[in-house]
Amino acid sequence: MNNYYFKREVLKFKRFTRKKYALFACLGKIVIVGVLSVATANNAKASGISIEIFRADNDTIPTDKEFDLIEVEVSGTRAPLSAGQAARMVTVLQAKDLECAAVQSVNGLLKLCAGVDVRQRAPMGAQTDISIRGGTSEHIAILLNGICISDPQTAHNALDLPVQLSEIERVEILEGPAARAYGAQSLLGAINIVTKKLNIIDKGDIHLEGGSFGYLSAGAAIPIPTLFSSIYNNISGSYSRSDGFNRSKKGNLNNDYESGKLFYQGNWKFLDWAFGFAKKRWGSSTSYGLGSDEQYERTDKMYANIQADIPIKSFHIRPAMFWQQNNDCYSWQRGISNPNYNRTDILGANINVWFDWILGRTTAGFELKNEDLLSGNLGEPISGTHKIPDTDRYYKYGINRTNISWTIEHNVNYKWLNISAGFMALRNTWNKMPYHIYPGIDAAFQIARHWKIYASWNTSMRLPSYTELYYKVDGHAADKNLLPEEMSAFEIGAKYASQLGTASISLYSNRGKNMIDWILDTRLGDSAVWQSVNHTKINSIGVELNSRLNLQKIIPNQKVLKQISVGYNYIHQDKREDESTLSLYSLEYIRHKVVASLNLQPIPNLNMSIFYRFQDRVGSYVDADGRKDNYSPYSIFDMRIDYSFSRYNIFLEANNLFCKQYIDYGNVRQPGVWLIAGIKATFDKYQHKHIKK
Repeated sequence: MNNYYFKREVLKFKRFTRKKYALFACLGKIVIVGVLSVATANNAKASGISIEIFRADNDTIPTDKEFDLIEVEVSGTRAPLSAGQAARMVTVLQAKDLECAAVQSVNGLLKLCAGVDVRQRAPMGAQTDISIRGGTSEHIAILLNGICISDPQTAHNALDLPVQLSEIERVEILEGPAARAYGAQSLLGAINIVTKKLNIIDKGDIHLEGGSFGYLSAGAAIPIPTLFSSIYNNISGSYSRSDGFNRSKKGNLNNDYESGKLFYQGNWKFLDWAFGFAKKRWGSSTSYGLGSDEQYERTDKMYANIQADIPIKSFHIRPAMFWQQNNDCYSWQRGISNPNYNRTDILGANINVWFDWILGRTTAGFELKNEDLLSGNLGEPISGTHKIPDTDRYYKYGINRTNISWTIEHNVNYKWLNISAGFMALRNTWNKMPYHIYPGIDAAFQIARHWKIYASWNTSMRLPSYTELYYKVDGHAADKNLLPEEMSAFEIGAKYASQLGTASISLYSNRGKNMIDWILDTRLGDSAVWQSVNHTKINSIGVELNSRLNLQKIIPNQKVLKQISVGYNYIHQDKREDESTLSLYSLEYIRHKVVASLNLQPIPNLNMSIFYRFQDRVGSYVDADGRKDNYSPYSIFDMRIDYSFSRYNIFLEANNLFCKQYIDYGNVRQPGVWLIAGIKATFDKYQHKHIKK
């Protein structure tokens, strides 16, 4: 919402004694300096709070003292609450984390999170599967500004985001079932990408990058002036490409990459709207099997939404409408005339209403979402003619389903106690599913000034994707009678937070029912096919530890060491696994993952970041010689160096610094060292006349 309507006039004191307490003394009252209220946090973000000193005249006391505003983010519950009042731990990656990381996509940034599994099939985030705490890529919801953009056809392309990294304010990661907060598809968590608010964007930017394997990227984000001072607009676009690092047996490029993005967002008072488009073309190499090493895929995603935040006395009403279209074209052999075409259209609306009263904050929500698929090979036979654009072919199959969900949640915040409880009720038309209820409760206790302990129990569910239900080509046999997956999870944890740094520990137990996987029975020899099945139960236990130290606060008389962080996640799954059974997803997971980073500033304006990642994955695959190989553990080092001028920033990145050979997916080789250099320039945007400086 436009912060202009919430500004108060600033008091300026022209004459008072040069004492630090003089400002408070002149008021003649006791002054308590505290945290932001919930109402303030709903309309203010850390990046939008000015700490600029107002200078009245030469008598004003100059100061360089820094004031830290801790935990003012809103996340983790259906009702908007500050993170300090949330009853559940949420990992928040700020814009500054994106700026210093040696990554070119959100996918790369998530590799640095201990509880997140990032399995890359193609370079530069062309195709990446993201999962949380031992689940699969189908088990999490991907949201853009709170609107789910996951594709019901497949989760392989869920992170086809239309936004650039420079436009992202933060990335919120909620681990564990999140049905109450983010809907049915968040079986094991959710990732919410939040873009910067238009009314606090004060600069535009343009960037140019180049590097190994023919990599090139260029883009710009530009605030757009309008005839009306209360309307804000921003548009961005980018283009990236790479020759890839591998060739097929015939000598052709088989993991090249090309991508384009366009994103527009606008704001007027209580209204926000956005439109985005993302297209990708890449060589899939051997991503989906060894029978062809020249697989190829094309995807296009269009996205639009409009949201509002309407305060009416003690009530807040947040309606939203959204539409998304995903087009996917996959070829087993690049250039053949019979690729698989799929198109999904998602249309929906939701509304959330919350209000405060003597017993806390209550939220009620409703969502109606329709998911429609047209396909060349997925779904049931359809009547009528639906021509595939730019071809002489027609979609012959399709399926349509509608989700209807209700959510009720209540939050209590009383001194040292935070409690959030509620449920989601869901009905789906695809399998004539009656309403099922998925409850949950979170609690947090402030046991000391800097310490909180957490406990939660949550449940969620996920409907099978259209691919899991109907894919029956290229050695696959899907089961259209698959049951929805269900999950319940217990979690306890503790968190420490102060200006010196943060530390947290979480112990969790996940119990999954009817979990879906693709399995292959090797005893059947050449007649074996990949089948989609419901595993009866898969139970997981795990522990996650994270710490981040502010070295400039801990060692104040130095300016070189800035920050160090370390994270570790351990998972053990209890499931029945036959030696002759191969799994694509749920029988494979990272048992041990260690991440670490160190931020330095050797000289003024020169920043250096070093990143380390260790992974030990459970699971196996069949190689080109027919041998069953286990995944090998590996360690990766990345580095970024950047130098900042007043309006320019130049950088050099090295991914996989020591050229480690490793595999995330069976038979899909990953690149060695990848060098990237670039420059980014910023420029002042136009200024609205009514904004006072």
